[in-house]
Amino acid sequence: MANAEHSGRPPEAFGPTAADTARARLRAARLALWLLAAVLAVRQVAVVLGTPRGERLTDLETWVGPDGVLHVNGSLYDSTRFTGTPFGGLVLKPLTRAAEQALGWGWTFGTLLLVAALGLVVARALPQPVTRRTALLAAPVTISMLMLSLPVRNTLWLGQTSIIPVLLVLLGCFVVRDWRAAGVLIGLAAALQPTVLLFAALLWFTGRRRAAAATGASFAAVTALAWAAMPHDSYTYWVHHMAGVGLGGEADALANQSLHGALLRLGLSGPLEIGLFLSLGAAVAALGVRRAVRYARDGQLLLAVALTGCAAIVVSPTTWQHQLLWVLLAVVGRVGKRASDRYVWPVAVILVMTLPAKMMLPNMAVLYPLRDNAVLLAAVAAATVLPFLPRTSPYYRAPVPTQYARPAPTRWKRVPLLPFLKRVLTRPNLLLELLLIRVTYAAYQQVRLGATGGTNTGGRARAEAHGRQILDIERFLHIDIEHWANHAVVKVGWLRDFFDFYYESFHFVVPLSVLALLYWRRPVDYRWARASLGFATLLALVGFWLYPLAPPRLMPNLGVIDTVHGVQDFSKPDYGTLTALTNQYAAMPSLHFGWSLWCGLVIAIVAPKWWMKALGLLHPFFTVSAIVATGNHWVLDAVGGALVVGGGFGLSYLFMGPRARSAAVTAAARAVEPAAPGVPERDPASR
Repeated sequence: MANAEHSGRPPEAFGPTAADTARARLRAARLALWLLAAVLAVRQVAVVLGTPRGERLTDLETWVGPDGVLHVNGSLYDSTRFTGTPFGGLVLKPLTRAAEQALGWGWTFGTLLLVAALGLVVARALPQPVTRRTALLAAPVTISMLMLSLPVRNTLWLGQTSIIPVLLVLLGCFVVRDWRAAGVLIGLAAALQPTVLLFAALLWFTGRRRAAAATGASFAAVTALAWAAMPHDSYTYWVHHMAGVGLGGEADALANQSLHGALLRLGLSGPLEIGLFLSLGAAVAALGVRRAVRYARDGQLLLAVALTGCAAIVVSPTTWQHQLLWVLLAVVGRVGKRASDRYVWPVAVILVMTLPAKMMLPNMAVLYPLRDNAVLLAAVAAATVLPFLPRTSPYYRAPVPTQYARPAPTRWKRVPLLPFLKRVLTRPNLLLELLLIRVTYAAYQQVRLGATGGTNTGGRARAEAHGRQILDIERFLHIDIEHWANHAVVKVGWLRDFFDFYYESFHFVVPLSVLALLYWRRPVDYRWARASLGFATLLALVGFWLYPLAPPRLMPNLGVIDTVHGVQDFSKPDYGTLTALTNQYAAMPSLHFGWSLWCGLVIAIVAPKWWMKALGLLHPFFTVSAIVATGNHWVLDAVGGALVVGGGFGLSYLFMGPRARSAAVTAAARAVEPAAPGVPERDPASR
């Protein structure tokens, strides 16, 4: 065999090529995503089947009779817990012979199969053209999103049929080619969820009129069949309850994310509310179908289906949480001409559909109407106002690109570990930043409280034991100054008031002000600083979880006066209202000091004048004095806060590389040095 070096073929051809490496990475990513989808499915099964009887599949088990099987006698709506149509009840009648335990297992696994089928159909229906990578990863990503969504979780928990109408519509629109079969499938979906009849209008105005006629005919036929088989239940549903009104709960309950429910929650009632609901609902339905027709003709049929489903959510008298999957499908729409704006709508939809509403907006009374109707507002926005890009737009496939700084030289060869976290030169989307900051802080609050099992009572003994450990260490190091500092400050009224005000007021104001100023004036430094603060907070959460610690003010017999919160009654498990609401044992590390130190360091690094740097460094000095003097932290808590902040900056450097300004200076310095033979010179990195 000829020597490879003299064959004229490059030696790299005999090793793995870049294309082979890319394919291997794609296969690994696809496998990992399928494993994630499987783990989420197993978790959902474990949660549902691990729940005690009577607390799971509650809507389905309202049919369970004294013999352990679904009863036949009586009305479907005797308990008002069953929210389906009479045709849905007719479909479920054959299950009356199934034993309760077998029914629970079969229903849960059957629902999971429906979710998997729905994910596969959605992945296949993505607007063309799509890249090979998107085509391969779309199915596991979609199934994982569905598993995490609140509608699917509620469907599994309650034992509802709400996934079936969505799947039937998608099968009729994307899988079945025969117009009769497509119309029958969508008609059956409408028989299970009446507002799905809006899809008949979508079919009609997009030229599939025979399918639209078949939809109406099949809906009428099966509804008439159910009326003939169960006349009493049909009368109860269609006349007495007006297509489901009053079933499943009060119409003004937060779970009812329809326009009717929102108007009732705003205090409207009677003829005025009914008139507004009918007029506004008609307007949303007409505008939503019109927009859906336009996007269907543009080749974005999946988006058109999602918009029609969103309109159906709005106009339905009752739209419970398990019936809201249509909003999640609207994630396929593209909004924004800039690449940096493309993530706002998908992230907002995913957060709204996967997280409780209380995590989306602060707990402020003025924001309650937005928080209580978050899903409804997303559905209305998608159906009526959001400017989704048509495929004919030049920005649909090629948005305005994001500007990145050039690769920067680093001290270590493998830094940054995540090259895709590049240093973006332009400021990020403000709405997306505010949304992520709010959700991150809400998650921080939940983890902080969950570190003691949800209450302070559960972790009290352990936290006080850790407090004694910290006190012993400080006494050994001769830094146990908490009692002395606290009583010295208490004796001076103006000093006590100053430290109390500083402790309560500047913990959030200063970090938010620093972030806002960096966002507006120095967007590159904003991303670096934000990432460092996020990493530091994440490390602190680990500390809260592993080492719950009682602060000096909550240590019995220590004699420290709580100057901020008032006298604590140690005979009560929660010491009053404040300690009952939040985890008072999240003291190590001190994020009061940690966040202030982060502010001081960021100001000292980016501020252009020396007096600004000095003023910034005064903030952590005053903060550490306040947290010790008011009895809210030990001295070692501040040390822990400094450690997590140092870890945050270190992780930011490790994952993202150096900040842009320092990288630019280093690159410029290296650029003036003579390059080694055969090595191209580096260009200075852009700011």
